[in-house]
Amino acid sequence: MRVCILGSGLSSLTLAKALVNQKIYVEVVVSKKVSPLNKSRTLGLSKSNIEFFNNEIIDITKIIWKLKKIHIFTDNLNKEKLLNFENNKDQLFSIIKNYELSKLLDNNLRKNKYFRKITFNQKKNYFDNFDIVINTDYFSSVTKKYFYKQIVKKYNSFAYTTIIEHKKISNDTAIQIFTKKGPLAFLPISNEKTSIVYSVHNSKKTNLQNIEELIKSYNFKYKIKKTNVIESFELKSFILRSYYNNKFLAFGDLLHRIHPLAGQGFNMTLRDIQIFIKIIENKRKLGLPLDASTNSEFESKTRHKNFIFANGIDLIHEFFNFERKIKSNTLSKSIQFLGKVPRINKVFTKVADKGI
Repeated sequence: MRVCILGSGLSSLTLAKALVNQKIYVEVVVSKKVSPLNKSRTLGLSKSNIEFFNNEIIDITKIIWKLKKIHIFTDNLNKEKLLNFENNKDQLFSIIKNYELSKLLDNNLRKNKYFRKITFNQKKNYFDNFDIVINTDYFSSVTKKYFYKQIVKKYNSFAYTTIIEHKKISNDTAIQIFTKKGPLAFLPISNEKTSIVYSVHNSKKTNLQNIEELIKSYNFKYKIKKTNVIESFELKSFILRSYYNNKFLAFGDLLHRIHPLAGQGFNMTLRDIQIFIKIIENKRKLGLPLDASTNSEFESKTRHKNFIFANGIDLIHEFFNFERKIKSNTLSKSIQFLGKVPRINKVFTKVADKGI
């Protein structure tokens, strides 16, 4: 069995590692120009996805930073907590640096006999050599040919990412603040460093000096020694209308991209990988080949879940955006009340961990 994966991002490498672990030959095809990974970008991984990663893909225990608490605030409630999630006995969520995970996967894959990485091959009928072609590359010719129909939403916002270095503290609590300008997240990556993601409501790029000052104005926890380079990217979400075309399958951010406020984008991809691998395992047990039916089954099992989950994240964004515009705390007070009900808090935690 042979699989071709277009693109060299984290979704591509993670899927490739999951497949070679099944002893499936994987060829990752990268474009000639590959942008270097942003070292200020981090990922949030749920507890269940950490377990899946460690057991089924590769052990990432040494490069994750475990969080036991998540505290959520909003400007509309001043310094009162909006929601509070805690698990003092075990990790609730973990943070990992994009480039460290990419490096670990890439180094491991290069040693695997079932893996090969090449630059794009323009040879005619090249894809005929593979049972399935999985596309994670937004700019590939395959995207333009098969995966151009999307449901797109632009937020007229930019996300700003950086890492602050601060005085050493016990740093096991993530903080999310829904500010008047947009959601701001403080995501610990060590006792002396914390990743920042600030999604600012604005149709144009904001002066980076202003962003740094805004971050400092909302910081009530850290004694900051240094703010590293601030990177930015435009925010938009989209979902593909169709997941596959015959043996060509879309995957990762090409399949669904969501607002980063809940840190769930890569978690959605990992849940997709779990389902995809399970489909392959079942087919192989029955002696069936990998073909278009594999892609069809994947779409039928994931499309509705991804659509509901992605729209749920968008609803959270619109909820706080609406409250910001009406300048009222009534809605926040209602959420605060519900979050204190143990059963409801447990449901929130479960959905964030395992999805729908």
